Amino acid sequence: MILKADLREQKPLIGTFLKTPSSMLCEVLGRSDLDLVCIDAEHSPFDRRDINDCVLALNQIGKPSLVRIPANRPEHILNALDCGATGVLVPHVITGEDAQLLAGDAHFGSGRGYAGSTRAAGYGARTMAEHKAKSAEETVVIAQIEDAEALEHLDDMFAVDAIDAFFVGRADLSVSLGADGPNDPAVIAAVEMICTKGRAAGVTIGMFTANLEELPRWRAAGASLFLLGSDHGFMLSGAADLAAKVRQHF
Repeated sequence: MILKADLREQKPLIGTFLKTPSSMLCEVLGRSDLDLVCIDAEHSPFDRRDINDCVLALNQIGKPSLVRIPANRPEHILNALDCGATGVLVPHVITGEDAQLLAGDAHFGSGRGYAGSTRAAGYGARTMAEHKAKSAEETVVIAQIEDAEALEHLDDMFAVDAIDAFFVGRADLSVSLGADGPNDPAVIAAVEMICTKGRAAGVTIGMFTANLEELPRWRAAGASLFLLGSDHGFMLSGAADLAAKVRQHF
């Protein structure tokens, strides 16, 4: 699959977050039916080598990889993409200018520094023209909407064509709005507005939700990218399920 094309066509896509710096877990998740894996370098202790190893594992098994970088800074974007990640998920994009700078930092000719010696460039096996063309065709850029201030700049952000999708971070958005949590009516109204404006602009909208019963609602609203759960959640729920089943026999 070409993730960038599938995002642009708004095909329903399911991924999960990787919270543990482990290439072995990437291999395991890579064998699943998930469409992609997002390495969470914002909220988990991934250093540059961890990102490198996890991206390598996902690439080797043929699973698209996103890296949620710690901040919207060019060095974080460059590192993830040079390691060979399919794309980046970038937190706290607030204005159209933020989105434009992000798009530039992720693409050659607009701000991204070039090196032909990286994994992304085939360690020198690809020509500059080949590497630039492949990057333009495949590099995925996703901006995260998670600040109350961003709600005032949606039209400007959605006008930046080089952003492939916009991902709603409901937890941070609820904090920014001073709400009681992701299910607060003010947060739900904000997410609905993002989906409505996104649909009108023809952009791809993604989101996380802890409640899978919500998925039909948000799918109907126009969201097509869902990053759900995490390796931590899978282990906790799997262990709890096992313990509950075994204790029935005690």
